Amino acid sequence: MNPTLDISGRILYLTDDPQQLQRQLRGENLDHQSAGPLRDNVSTDEITPVDVLIHFDERLGRVPYVGVRSGGQKLIEADSIRNGGFSVTVAGKRYGKGSSREHSPMAEYEGGIRLVIAESFERIYRQNADNIGLFTSTDFGLIKRIERGEHITLDELLADRDPLAASVLRAGGLLRFGQTEMKSLDRAMSSVRASEFLAPMSYIEKVLWRHVVYLPDKPRPVAGEGAFVRTNWRFLHEYFSGMCAHLLKKHLGDDVTLMDTDHTILFADHLSFAEVSPAHQTEAARSGVSAMKFAHNAFAKRFGLREHAYLDGSLGSEGISHPMMTERYALPGQMIAGTDSHTPHSGAVGCAAFGVGTTDMANALVTGAVRLTIPKVIRVEFTGKRPLDITAKDLVLYLLANERIRAGAGVGKAFEFTGEVVRSLNTDERATLTNMTAELGGLTGIVQPDEETVRFLRERRNVDFKLESWMQADPGATYSETISMDCTNLSPMIARPGDPGNGVMLSSLPQRQSIDIAYGGSCTGGKRADFDAYYEVLKWAKDHDVKLPAGVKLFLQYGTADVKKYCEAQSYLEVFSSAGAMMLEPSCGACANCGPGASESSDQVTISAVNRNFPGRSGPGSVWLASPATVVASALAGKLSSFAELKASYGSAG
Repeated sequence: MNPTLDISGRILYLTDDPQQLQRQLRGENLDHQSAGPLRDNVSTDEITPVDVLIHFDERLGRVPYVGVRSGGQKLIEADSIRNGGFSVTVAGKRYGKGSSREHSPMAEYEGGIRLVIAESFERIYRQNADNIGLFTSTDFGLIKRIERGEHITLDELLADRDPLAASVLRAGGLLRFGQTEMKSLDRAMSSVRASEFLAPMSYIEKVLWRHVVYLPDKPRPVAGEGAFVRTNWRFLHEYFSGMCAHLLKKHLGDDVTLMDTDHTILFADHLSFAEVSPAHQTEAARSGVSAMKFAHNAFAKRFGLREHAYLDGSLGSEGISHPMMTERYALPGQMIAGTDSHTPHSGAVGCAAFGVGTTDMANALVTGAVRLTIPKVIRVEFTGKRPLDITAKDLVLYLLANERIRAGAGVGKAFEFTGEVVRSLNTDERATLTNMTAELGGLTGIVQPDEETVRFLRERRNVDFKLESWMQADPGATYSETISMDCTNLSPMIARPGDPGNGVMLSSLPQRQSIDIAYGGSCTGGKRADFDAYYEVLKWAKDHDVKLPAGVKLFLQYGTADVKKYCEAQSYLEVFSSAGAMMLEPSCGACANCGPGASESSDQVTISAVNRNFPGRSGPGSVWLASPATVVASALAGKLSSFAELKASYGSAG
C-alpha cells in the first residue's frame, strides 16, 4: 500500500493582494487563479520574526507567518493558521530566504501545515523542512488535485527529491532516520578514495570529499544528492541550543550521549542586548528570553561543552559566533557546521563552512555526521583593477544584483571566489564575501588559501600554518558556471530596502534618501578592517570639523572582543567618541533586531553594514545596505552618500 500525506485542510495562498489574503483568513477558500500574484522571496524573517524566536517548541505553532507582508501589510496574527484549518501553503519564487532558523518550518508544521508548494525553495529552509517531516514541492499541478480532495501519495511528492531527502521524509524526519539508518556510521569510511577522483577538481570539491562519510553499501553521492560529512567543528548559538535540547529529549529521551564534544562550541551572541531592545520589552518576550538563556546554559553544563558567553555585569558578549570561529578555530581544509546561515564566514581562510538547522545539528551531535546536499560549484571571478574605494561589501552587492543570482542560480551551490581582485583583499574582507554566500542562496563560499591566509593565521592567532600542495583548484577543474565580473569601473554600491539583491551603484541615484540611523556592526560590519574604514572616515570628519547632523544617530558595534582590543590598541576610540558614535559591546545586536541601532518605528530609515535587509529584520523601519565607509559617510551627510561624495561636498579631495 502506497501511503498518502494527510492534507485534508485548507490551502493558504501567500498572495501579494492584501484583500485576497484577508478573505482567506476570514474563512473563504480561493483557487490559484483568484488568489492574485503570489509572494516571491518570502523570508524566514517573515515566517517567524525575531520577536517570536523566544519559543523553541510546540508553542511556535501559534505564530507562523505573523511577519509576512501582503501589499506591504502584515495581516496574519497569532493563531490565524491553526484556527483557519490550513494544511497547505502556496507561494512564489525562492521561498524561505534568509537565516537557518528551523523555527520557521517548525512553526508551520506545529500550526498544521503539512505541505508547502512554491516555485523554488532556498536550500537551508527546504532541508530544515525535510528534517522535521514537513513536505515541500514545486509541482503546482498538485493544487487542483488537492482542491478536488484527491489523495496525494508520498511516492508522488518524493519523485523528484534526492534519495537521502526522500528517505529522511519517509522516516518521519532526520532524527528518526539517524537512529534507524546511521547506527553503522562508526564503520563508515570517510577518507578519500583516490581511484575515484582522478579528474581535475575545484578546491571546494577537494575539501568536501576529504570529509564525506561513505555509508556501507551505499554508492558515492553525486551533485544534487544528499550525503553526510564529518566536520572538524560544530557550533550553536542561544537561539538553537534550547531547541536542540528539546528535540534530543523528545526523540531520544534523557539517556543520550553526544559525540566529539571537544569540537562542539556554544555561543551566546544574539540576545546579549535583549534587556534594552525595544523588540523584547513585553512580558512574554522577557520571559521567553530568560527561558532561552536558561536552556542554553543548562545544555552547556549538562554536556560539558565549551562556551563563549555573555559579558559579566554588562551588555554584550565575547563575540559573534562565525567571526570568532575564524579568529579562533577554523583552518584551511577543514569543515565547519554551525546553526547560523552566515557560517560560511570561515571560508575566508579556505575552510568549507555551512549553516544547518537545529535537527541537523542534533542528529550530528549524536551520530557524528552532518547532512548536506552535494553542491555544484560556481566560480566567481572578480577581474580588473579594484578602485581604491571599493570594498568586499561593494563586490558582493554587485554580485547579488546579477540577474542570474537574483533569479536563484546560486541556490544550493558552492561558490569559489577568485580573481585578482579577491587576491588583493585581506582576510577580513574576504570574510564578507564568503559570509554573504547566505544571501546568494549558496551552501558555502570559499577562497583558496594563499600567503594572505598564512599571514592572517600567524599574526592573528600565532599559528604557523603550512599550505599543502592539494590546497588549490586543479587546472581544468569543471564548474557548473563561471561568473566573471569586471570591477574596473565599479563605484560604491548600495542595496535598496527589502532584499540584499536590490543593489545599485550609489552614483546612479539622483535623489538621495535622508537617514535617521547609521549602524556599523554585525559579522560583516564589525571586523578589524571594517573599523579601519569607520576610523578613516571619522578621522577625516574630525580633521575637517564635520559633525553628525541633528537627528542622525550613529552606532558602532564590535563583532568580537578581539576587535575591541584592536581598536583600543590603535587609539581609535577617541575619534569615535568625538564623532558622537554610540559604541556597543560585541553582539549580533541590531542585525538580529536586538539592541541599539534597530529602528523603532516604520518611518525611520537606516543605512547599515549588516548582511541582509529583509522586511522587519532590523526593526519596523526600512534598511539600506552599504559598505562600512558608505555607512559612516552617509551618517555625516545625513543622507545616502559615498565617502568620495562627502569629501567633495566639503571641497576636500583627501
